[in-house]
Amino acid sequence: MKLDVARYVERCVTCSQVKAEHQRPYGSLQSLEIPEWKWENITMDFVTKLPKTLRGHDTVWVIVDRLTKSTHFLPMRETLPMDKLAKLYIDEVVSRHGIPLSIVSDRDSRFTSNFWDGFQKELGTRVKLSTAYHPQTDGQSERTIQTLEDMLRSCVIDSGGLYGQKCRTLVCWLEAGEKQFAGPEIVQETADKVKCIRERMKAAQDRQKSYADKKRRPMEFQVGDRVMLKVSPWKGIIRFGKRGKLSPRFLGPFKVRKRVGLQAYRLELPPELSKIHNTFYVCYLQKCLAVEDNVIPLSELRVDEGNRCVEEPDAILERKSKKLRHKEVTLVKVQWKHHRGANVTWEAEEDMKRTYPHLF
Repeated sequence: MKLDVARYVERCVTCSQVKAEHQRPYGSLQSLEIPEWKWENITMDFVTKLPKTLRGHDTVWVIVDRLTKSTHFLPMRETLPMDKLAKLYIDEVVSRHGIPLSIVSDRDSRFTSNFWDGFQKELGTRVKLSTAYHPQTDGQSERTIQTLEDMLRSCVIDSGGLYGQKCRTLVCWLEAGEKQFAGPEIVQETADKVKCIRERMKAAQDRQKSYADKKRRPMEFQVGDRVMLKVSPWKGIIRFGKRGKLSPRFLGPFKVRKRVGLQAYRLELPPELSKIHNTFYVCYLQKCLAVEDNVIPLSELRVDEGNRCVEEPDAILERKSKKLRHKEVTLVKVQWKHHRGANVTWEAEEDMKRTYPHLF
C-alpha cells in the first residue's frame, strides 16, 4: 500500500503543483567564460527609484568590466529615451574603451527592445541576456550595485544628503599635478597583471563551483518531456496571474521545446502566459510524471457516509465459470470507472447483481 501511495502521489498533477520541495535544487553552477582583455566583456544594470538630484537624475547606469572590475556609474533619468541612452553609452564607454565583444545584462525592457538589439548588432557586440527570474547570471552587476547603494547610504547618513563631497571609490584618484608617462615597460606590466587576474579568477570560479555543486543535483530534460514550472518563490509578488499565500507552487505541465545552453530550457507555454519569457533555468523546473488522461475531475467522485471513495463499475466485459470444491460459481469481468492501476477485475456475478443490478 505504501508503494502504491507513493506511485499515486508522484503521478498526481495536483500533488505536483502544491507539494513543497525538500531536496537539493537542480542544476550545477556554470560560470561565465573568463575575459581575455580589459573592457572586452562587460555587464550592465540600472539602479532606479533614487532621490532626484538638482538635474533631475533619479537612476544610475552601472557598467562593469568583468576582468578588472572597474566601473562606470552614469547618472541619468529613468525616462531617458533610447536614442539618448545609446549616445550616453557611446560617449562614456565606447569612446574610452572601444567596442566590447559581449554585454551581460538582465531582461530590462530597455535591453530587450528592438532599438538596443539592432544598435548592438551594428556595433558587432553580442548581447547575453539572463534567463527569466535568474539574476545570478548577472551577479557581477548585482554585487557592484550593492556596494554602490551601501556607499550612497553612508553619504546620506553622514552628510544628510548626496551633495557637498565626493564619494570615496575603490579607484585611486591621482593627486593634482601628478603625471604618469606610459612606455614599453608599462605595456608588459599590464599584460602580466591581466594574466595574473585571469589565473586568480579561474581559481575563484573553480572554488565557487565546488562549493555550490555540493548543494545541488544534476538534472537533464529531453525535448518533448513534460515539466512543472516553479512560480511562487517570492512572497507578495504577483506572478503568472497568481496571488496569495495559497497559490500553487508549480504550474503545468508544459512541454520542453528546446535546450538552451547547459542549464536552461525553452518551454511551450499556453496563450495566457504569452507575455512571459519562455526560457527558464533548470532549478525552476521539475519533471512531471502525471498522465493527464488519468486525472479524475473532483465533480465525478462519490464519497459514502464513512468518507470513503465509492468505485463505480462501467461495464461487464465477459463471463466465465469457476469450479470450487463444493459448487460452481459464475465470475464476471468488470471494467471500473476512475480506477487507478488495474481498472478491470473479476468479481462474483451474484455479488455484482446484488450491488449493481442496473448492469444486468
